[in-house]
Amino acid sequence: MTSPAVTKALAVGDRAPDFTADSTSGQPVTLSSFQGKKRVLLAFFPLAFTSTCTTELCDFSIDFDQFVARNVEVLPISVDSVPTLKEFKAKLNMREDLLSDFKRDISRAYGVLLADKFYSARAYFLVDLDGTLTWAHIETNPGLKRSNSEILEQIAAVGG
Repeated sequence: MTSPAVTKALAVGDRAPDFTADSTSGQPVTLSSFQGKKRVLLAFFPLAFTSTCTTELCDFSIDFDQFVARNVEVLPISVDSVPTLKEFKAKLNMREDLLSDFKRDISRAYGVLLADKFYSARAYFLVDLDGTLTWAHIETNPGLKRSNSEILEQIAAVGG
């Protein structure tokens, strides 16, 4: 028997729960620090070094400048430890920093923690300048992902 996410996932119009997470940059990242400056794409991914996650994060690096041009900070988040994420980032020469949700608090707050697997669903949340969610998508299967062209279309559709 599989369990759904622990809590109800957030939806468009909800306030994005603030958090501070350890990052591959060596500095903690706080979501609210972007408020009024940049929109943020929170991209939850299940586990580093898995095929779909590798493809997805390499794609974010390839299209990094397209997100920057739309004033969007991409924050990929997984339950992996910072040392694992640093190795993953270095091996793939990623441009974006990765955030560790090792204690699973962020995944719980966003309603995407898969209780039976103890990692998050693949999910995307676009946070506007005021801290409100303007787009949200949770994959039904962790092997699926949104293309960057679709994500960029969603960003454009909500004003960017």
